[in-house]
Amino acid sequence: MKPNILVIAGHDPSGGAGIHADIEAIQALGGFASTLITGLTVQNSQNVRGFQLTDVALLEQQADALLDDFQYQAVKIGMTGSVAIIEFIARLLDRLPEVPVVLDPVLAAEAGGSLTQESLAEVMLQKLAPRCEVMTPNLPEAETLTGKQGVQACGEALITASGRAALITGTHDNTDQVANHLFTAQGQQQWHWERLPHSYHGSGCTLASAIACLRGHGESLANAVADGQAHVDRFLRHAFQPGQGQHIPDRR
Repeated sequence: MKPNILVIAGHDPSGGAGIHADIEAIQALGGFASTLITGLTVQNSQNVRGFQLTDVALLEQQADALLDDFQYQAVKIGMTGSVAIIEFIARLLDRLPEVPVVLDPVLAAEAGGSLTQESLAEVMLQKLAPRCEVMTPNLPEAETLTGKQGVQACGEALITASGRAALITGTHDNTDQVANHLFTAQGQQQWHWERLPHSYHGSGCTLASAIACLRGHGESLANAVADGQAHVDRFLRHAFQPGQGQHIPDRR
């Protein structure tokens, strides 16, 4: 049986990030994605030009319909966009108490441009972090969420806020290798990956969805995090450039 993965995220019309990336990554790893689309964005592989959020009442109706029909093995959260949508997601997660949840705290697109109506850091930490098994911010996102500087300080702050786990990625550093750090209540783990030559659109969405799908298959969190990174590295090594901006991971 394919694991059912519930994806809550925004739509990227360029096909590189958001719901497109989530579905492709989950299908590539043997899962099935059903979706709640939090907003429609105006973007391409170069930048975000705007967005319009989905009405919460519609999201609630869609969620009711899905939960009446499906049992879920994991949840992946991406773009939230507003406090009202975060509060809706928190209520939804309370209906799925035993399901592992992966939160990619999307605040801006990798190519540039905000994807939120307001400052969501505090409410995201209060409402979503304690309900999620693992968060997967890059370092700039982790610093925005916590108000701290540096991987260690951010990781400790995220664990304090959530009591769970945080994978802080080093994709935005200027180093020869990408260093990813997993913080849990039990300790820390580190991975180093070769920094590939391009800038990539949707790599963060892809990683979070890969981890969620692997958790849905029954892998432990530690193994899902490690294997998810390996799959993303493979997708990035086969990336292509359909437009004039960032490269798109080939999620196959």
